[in-house]
Amino acid sequence: MQRFILVRSEDITGVSGIGEVAEGIVFTNGMVVIRWLRKPYALGYFQTLKDVIRIHGHEGCTRVKFIDQVDIN
Repeated sequence: MQRFILVRSEDITGVSGIGEVAEGIVFTNGMVVIRWLRKPYALGYFQTLKDVIRIHGHEGCTRVKFIDQVDIN
């Protein structure tokens, strides 16, 4: 499983704000759960991380920051 944060540089809808707006996890089968960090603190379930970005990416203003990513040099 991979944990991540959705980080938004611009909120084009004026609803969820900017900065760290949601946390999530990608399960080993590719399914994703996200939890919004602002009211109403909703949960969302998606088939893929690509779906999350397609729906909540705010036209490129949102990036995925993986928490447990390790750089191997």
